[in-house]
Amino acid sequence: MQYQIKKQWVVFVSILALVGVLSCNKYQKTLVKEQYLDAEIPSYGVGNPITVDAQIHLGRVLFYEKSLSVNNSVSCASCHKQQVAFADNVALSPGFENRLTKRNSIAIQNLTFGGVFFEPAPLFWDGREFDLTSLISKPIANHIEMGMDNEEQLIAKLNALPYIQDLVHKAYGENEKLDMNRLSTSMASFLMLINTNKSRFDQSIIMGTKEFALSPMELRGQQLFQTTYQCNNCHNPTVGGYNNSQFINIGLEVNSSDKGRMNITNASQDEGAFKVPDLHNVALTAPYMRDGRFKTLSEVLDHYSHGIQDNKNVSPRLRNNDGSTKKLNISDEDKSALIAFLNSMTDYTVLTNPLFSNPFKYK
Repeated sequence: MQYQIKKQWVVFVSILALVGVLSCNKYQKTLVKEQYLDAEIPSYGVGNPITVDAQIHLGRVLFYEKSLSVNNSVSCASCHKQQVAFADNVALSPGFENRLTKRNSIAIQNLTFGGVFFEPAPLFWDGREFDLTSLISKPIANHIEMGMDNEEQLIAKLNALPYIQDLVHKAYGENEKLDMNRLSTSMASFLMLINTNKSRFDQSIIMGTKEFALSPMELRGQQLFQTTYQCNNCHNPTVGGYNNSQFINIGLEVNSSDKGRMNITNASQDEGAFKVPDLHNVALTAPYMRDGRFKTLSEVLDHYSHGIQDNKNVSPRLRNNDGSTKKLNISDEDKSALIAFLNSMTDYTVLTNPLFSNPFKYK
């Protein structure tokens, strides 16, 4: 009897210990694999002094640096993966405590494009930022994404890393240290290099040669995109980016579960409206929409074909003259052509460019 009680007590204490480990404080650090950087800073081809290359390289290192999160578990690259055009391949991304983000991770590309007449493009799905350097700190401090809401602790933590110290000295001077301004500026300078102008769609416009000409099916898809289905009313394909600062409600649901742009403007007509995304590399950035509800481009086209919901703020472009929501009734043949055209906008160099890749090597 005493043996049984003792055995039960040991089991109980073991369970309590396990619960204690699983419910650790968010500030408890995750062990980081021993990592190192190559000493040589590559040329980023911007035609500027070595200090500029060092600043860009510092930004690239910080983009992949897991110490930006409160427990060293995630980096910016955890949710923006090079192999999927710096988007994420899940609907919602896990943050530093494995809790899921509220929205799908939008692709990071062509951030120097998007505005009208070279005005800054809106950033995030709801456009709450226009300044890329200001954007940088938001995911870092977010209570789900990276959880590092104390800037002084963050900067002290990063300055304690020898390789960060070395890069800061090369970028900003021998006696200088990292601060939030340098962190944001360096990372923004790296992100602005991620541009797409090497897809066959882009090259067919730039070069105009047979080598890059679109196939008959792709050309038909382009014609359908621009005329029959008028997709270019919202998505305006141009070389390397989109001159588009629109926020559109596309009728994903009758009642908007996410208020979208309205959270920023407080204007009721903006409820359920979201940024019109760049379609470069769209064939790689599934799942789609702000909540990742559609797994394939075919499902996206099905939405416009017969799935537009009668939300009060649906764009007038998606309504008929009598006020009913449109059903584009896209045939299977047309769907195949549209998807072929969208695939022609894939820039594979973004996925393989070593200057965009993780600079860390692991022992």
